[in-house]
Amino acid sequence: MKGKLITIAIAGVCALQALAAPKPTLLSIKETITDNSIVYPESFETDTKAMLQNWYLQNYTVLDADVEKRSSNVASDAEYIKRLKALPTEIEMPYNQVVRSYIDMYVQRRRTLVEAMLGMSLYYMPIFEQALEKENLPLELKYLPVIESALNPDAVSKVGAAGLWQFMISTAKGLGLEVNSLVDERRDPYRSSEKAAVYLKELHGIYGDWSLAIAAYNCGPGNVNKALRRAGGDTGVKKDFWEIYPYLPKETRGYVPAFIAANYVMTYFKHHNISPGLARKPIVTDTVSITRRVNLQQISAVLDMPIEELRVLNPQFRRDVVPAMAERPYTLCLPSHQVYSYIMSEDSIIAFNSDKYAQRDVVQPAEYREESAGFTWETKLVTKYHKVRRGETLSKIANRYGVTTASIKKANGLRKNSVNRGQVLKIETYQKVKVPLRDTTGDLDAADVDTPAAAEEPAQATKKAKKADSSATKSKKSAAKEKPAKKKAAKSTTHKVRSGESLSKIASKYPGVTVKDIQRANNLKGSKIQAGQTLVIPTK
Repeated sequence: MKGKLITIAIAGVCALQALAAPKPTLLSIKETITDNSIVYPESFETDTKAMLQNWYLQNYTVLDADVEKRSSNVASDAEYIKRLKALPTEIEMPYNQVVRSYIDMYVQRRRTLVEAMLGMSLYYMPIFEQALEKENLPLELKYLPVIESALNPDAVSKVGAAGLWQFMISTAKGLGLEVNSLVDERRDPYRSSEKAAVYLKELHGIYGDWSLAIAAYNCGPGNVNKALRRAGGDTGVKKDFWEIYPYLPKETRGYVPAFIAANYVMTYFKHHNISPGLARKPIVTDTVSITRRVNLQQISAVLDMPIEELRVLNPQFRRDVVPAMAERPYTLCLPSHQVYSYIMSEDSIIAFNSDKYAQRDVVQPAEYREESAGFTWETKLVTKYHKVRRGETLSKIANRYGVTTASIKKANGLRKNSVNRGQVLKIETYQKVKVPLRDTTGDLDAADVDTPAAAEEPAQATKKAKKADSSATKSKKSAAKEKPAKKKAAKSTTHKVRSGESLSKIASKYPGVTVKDIQRANNLKGSKIQAGQTLVIPTK
């Protein structure tokens, strides 16, 4: 019993001590938070060797090749706290072990990356600052692209975010950026920076706290709101990033610490023996409005500019094409001294290799030509015959053949619109027909035209045969009058196919003529012929 009383007494003392101990403050949470499962941003995985091949870095900056060999001068926690506190920022920059892990990553293991980003910042930071200043936002936000893309406008994340500010397509289009096969304004330094500033302002308006706004920029407001609810955000007590830290996605937990580390390293790089990228020569740019489609290769050739320089200044044009029109102009960024040259030479630029780069407005598809079979297609006026069926009217027949009732009445000498069952009507209409390549002129023989099955009656076949005989007679007379030079016409005759005749039977009537001779002369693929058909018979 005594032992039990002692245990209870000890427990009571511990409880009193716990009640007496001060509750953790917001400051202590920020300073003491640790994380053993840190997920670093994709920007840390940037291939620095490839990045150093960047045309701008090679031509406009001077970098320190020995940066990795120099001492990193790792500072104490107290020194890091002091330096962060000295930053002239509106956004709070607290220090803890998570922040330190990012600082160490930059100043110890990614020194070449920092040097390259310092070199790129000579060009990009003024663009970021201008956009942020326009929206009256803290200028330290200019370092967000450092952790988003390592200042690479062509950076694309594993989930499809692209550009300096790493916008997803849906977010970019929602902000009014153009994204298609030819143009991706997520990669445009000016346009993307303008929209990023607008988006950050909207997020800060939602949360009233920059740490939450920055977290929402990374993982979306939905994930931040979810973390706030799980952290008890509905209690009415305002919370910040550090209080909801355990409830955020792993990637986002390191986002604000990485932002703080980026501000640190881009400010205190000299303390860690990292040389800034020095400007080899100044790059002064200007823009010109383009209202005609042009390829960057055309500009490069006529203005004698490196194509790489044009691409660095205009990364938004994904395929080197500026698809400009009068109603949809685009802005082209050029070195200042080249803007006037472009304006004066625009006609020459557009005309350079225009056949290669111009886009066709109208293209007519080629028509199929059966030249290999000895035929081609032509549109000709043809005559068809139609036998009136029960219930058919003149207008119904006209619709079937795509002609007017007036044309049928005229072709058949009709005065009224009434027709009788069994009556045979002559239909004159235009139709695409196969014409032998050896003779693409002259009257069209009815045998070459597809005729409705009900239209061909023996009586009509006889009429067409008479017409064919008449045409053949005329052809003979014309051939007799022609000059002797046309010997080919004198070495052939025609034969009207009678009922029951075959090609072999017809060939036997003409000495020395074979079935193949008749097939070749009439471009026949098989041996099928029909009564009334007129055949050309070559004579030996």
